[in-house]
Amino acid sequence: MAEIKARIAAAKGLQEPKPRVDEHYSQAQMAWRMVIELVAGLGIGFGIGYGLDLFFGTLPIFMVLFVMLGLAAGVKTMLRSAQEMQDKKLADENETPQGADDTQPVSSGEQS
Repeated sequence: MAEIKARIAAAKGLQEPKPRVDEHYSQAQMAWRMVIELVAGLGIGFGIGYGLDLFFGTLPIFMVLFVMLGLAAGVKTMLRSAQEMQDKKLADENETPQGADDTQPVSSGEQS
């Protein structure tokens, strides 16, 4: 009886599709990651600048300066994340499925 149950479970496992991660979920996660990186850069820059302005008793010169530096750092981090995502996508596309014919690789500069 246990052997029959095992066979039934194995047959059901073969029929069920494998769970896959939908592309739009991973894209949304990457988008949120990039937004958070930008906001974090701005927030850290604002905090440092505001703290220095309070400490020195100056006009909001340090706050403006460090917000701009935080914006630059956030954009740089976003670009690095986008490059990482693009490299991963290109690596996934360049993987050839098993049994595929590799006789003529196509470079990115060639056009059909």
